Amino acid sequence: MVTGQKAVFYLVREEILPEAIKKTIKVKELLKRGEARTINEAVEKMELSRSAYYKYKDYVFPFYEASKEKIVTLALLLEHKSGVLSRVLNTIANERGSVLTINQGIPLQGVANATISIETADLAIDLEAMLDKLRMVDGVKRLEVLGQA
Repeated sequence: MVTGQKAVFYLVREEILPEAIKKTIKVKELLKRGEARTINEAVEKMELSRSAYYKYKDYVFPFYEASKEKIVTLALLLEHKSGVLSRVLNTIANERGSVLTINQGIPLQGVANATISIETADLAIDLEAMLDKLRMVDGVKRLEVLGQA
């Protein structure tokens, strides 16, 4: 990247990534979890060259790391039942997410669309884990990440 240019990020599904990038991510995870003490040990476990690791390490990271200390906007499809939105908000609050905005449409055919913007700086767990918890809330039919700022 040329100095002065803004970095551009893409959200890409893992299955289309080249093997070296997938292995680089796994090496970083091994190091983070303490399952490897050194970079050499981690790259050997993943059968990745050190040069490939160093080439990609500063450019790949899990989605939840990219969203740390960000504002994430979620789109939800909620069943029109008492307490569903409250349970969603409690789940966010229990993980120390800070709800910035909530917009909910009028329920039609038993479901309502809602968008929630969350500040993720103080999350107790990573964003992916919180999204999984939100998907498990009774009455949440669909959850998608609309964007992040």
